[in-house]
Amino acid sequence: MKTRLLATAAMMLAAHSQAATDPYLWLEDIQGKQALEWVHQQNAITVKETQGWKTFPSLKRDILSVLDSSARIPGIEKIGERYYNFWRDSQHPRGIWRSTTLDEYRKADPAWETVLDLDALAKQEKENWVWQGADCVKPQQDRCLIRLSRGGGDAAVVREFDLPAKRFVADGFVVPEAKSEVNWRDRDTLYVATDFGKGSLTDSGYPRIVKQWQRGQPLDKAAILLEGKPSDISVGAYRVHSAGRHYDVLSQGTTFFSNDILLQRDGKWQKLDKPGHVEASFHADWLLLKPRQDWTVGGHDWKAGSLLAIKLDDYLQGKRDFTALFQPTASTSLADSADTRDAVILTLLDDVKSRLVEWTVQDGKWRSRAVAAPGYGSIEVRPVDSDNSDDYFFTFADFLTPTTLSLAHAGSDARESLKQQPAFFDASPYRIQQFFARSDDGTRVPYFVVARKNIKLNGKNPTLLYGYGGFEVSMTPYYSGTLGKAWLERGGVYVLGNIRGGGEYGPAWHEAALKHKRQKAYDDFSSIAKDLARRGIANARHLAIKGGSNGGLLMGVMLTKYPQLFHAIVCQVPLLDMKRYNKLLAGASWMDEYGNPDLPEDWAYIKRYSPYQNIRPGTHYPATLFATSTLDDRVHPGHARKMYAAMKAIGANVHYYERTEGGHGSAANHEEEARIAAMEYAFLWHQLR
Repeated sequence: MKTRLLATAAMMLAAHSQAATDPYLWLEDIQGKQALEWVHQQNAITVKETQGWKTFPSLKRDILSVLDSSARIPGIEKIGERYYNFWRDSQHPRGIWRSTTLDEYRKADPAWETVLDLDALAKQEKENWVWQGADCVKPQQDRCLIRLSRGGGDAAVVREFDLPAKRFVADGFVVPEAKSEVNWRDRDTLYVATDFGKGSLTDSGYPRIVKQWQRGQPLDKAAILLEGKPSDISVGAYRVHSAGRHYDVLSQGTTFFSNDILLQRDGKWQKLDKPGHVEASFHADWLLLKPRQDWTVGGHDWKAGSLLAIKLDDYLQGKRDFTALFQPTASTSLADSADTRDAVILTLLDDVKSRLVEWTVQDGKWRSRAVAAPGYGSIEVRPVDSDNSDDYFFTFADFLTPTTLSLAHAGSDARESLKQQPAFFDASPYRIQQFFARSDDGTRVPYFVVARKNIKLNGKNPTLLYGYGGFEVSMTPYYSGTLGKAWLERGGVYVLGNIRGGGEYGPAWHEAALKHKRQKAYDDFSSIAKDLARRGIANARHLAIKGGSNGGLLMGVMLTKYPQLFHAIVCQVPLLDMKRYNKLLAGASWMDEYGNPDLPEDWAYIKRYSPYQNIRPGTHYPATLFATSTLDDRVHPGHARKMYAAMKAIGANVHYYERTEGGHGSAANHEEEARIAAMEYAFLWHQLR
């Protein structure tokens, strides 16, 4: 008891000390009157300045023309016998959910049938609805759960929709606004993990309790299936459908990168015997396991990032004689896997370039074949109907090749081209190159450069370097009409870094920059900047950088620790105050990535890079634009607010914009998205020219 009292007293003292030493703590009051008045004032200053630059009108026009283009590829999902798409354009700023047949979709101008008009719904219900997706019950697929966010945050209302009737079910399932996980068990039963009231959330702000909810039953009377601990990240339940089979799963996320799983077998929940770091999935009657750490089991040493297959029943009986579907090498990693009815298709990265391998079971044994595919870009594979078909959607793109969508079939290299995105800019003057920088510890760090073929290597090319470096997220080549129109066509060079902390080389690449090793990611990024100067692509005067979320933290570190390497920075929805990040919104869920700043041994290394704590008066900082969102309920806008205020107070060249709609990922509509992107590019051009 005495120990707990001392700990509580220490926490109270620390909180008091923080308030005393942080003059901008009041900006953490997201919807506070004083804070919002301050936001509006800063926004007005930035809007007046950036939109007054001569480049802004044409940038916005070009970007909006890309976003609203009717020639964009409408991504589709098969539900029942029809194919569904959510579409936004100038006539439908909030968007419409619509459907067509595959034969119609093959046409240049398909006939679409509107299922739900979000603009009309928002007007009718006087709500600022933003679409977050639909999930339809299998096998009937006549009822769907539609997620609608007020303004674009992660929290959403979940409502049952009658698909044939194209209307919400009057007395159907409704889960109030929350950061929920809601999934179908069957047509009359849901698995619901949501905010059930006081004490029902984890320290990270996600559901701690999951229930099984029967149709017609009050939600508060639903049976509790699992209660996690406050220190968990979240809990959830779902039904997996694969090749005509289904599995009911309970998941308890003990950390951001680990979980415990229970399977329902013969009406009882049985814990799956696996380490927390091992991810589990299912294909037909097979269990697929992917360890995030090296794993010794069954007398064999498996590397982190391997993919292992075994019959589920055999595994539950204690057998561990796995078939390895993938084992990483120094240059290859498993980027993704997709299941058709009879095949598992793996997307591999080989020095950050995609290739495909297909696995099928023949006479009880796994057999593989390489799938012929373009090698210098990014590939995405999505099954059309994993229960009933071996068809899959094949998507390919690189920086200069517009996205193509094809229909493919497991067992064949043939693909039927369904759609090709138009070229939004002339790619002929440009080329893509991959280089490797040498980081401080000697590690080779890859990065892509998109530049004109006749580039002059004099160090004076306006160059934008993008990075992320966290959570095992890989940065791979992609096609962006916005980037082409707003940056490349105007004479810019684009660079994409593949620094440690990401997943480009599997879990080991991520692990190399985890917690106390975080500095490795920053060494890598700064090394790319130095390599660009060494190669004559861009010196510091002509180099800008951009990143968001964890990449926003990366920008903050570059700003405060390496200001001499850059001339302009766009810092989007960032984490910046790493002393308090775990107390703000979902921050506690990321302590597995960064560490716990409340522990002295963790704060000892975090404080060395935390941007907010490393602002130094008298330092010449590069011009910086901080961009965030009031409704971002994942990364607290207080990070950007406080950092900007503190830097402005010492006379740094800083700018600030906070959108009032849209969550962590993007704006709520194309008009606002184009305006913000134009502001960012106008800012960059203003600084680098």
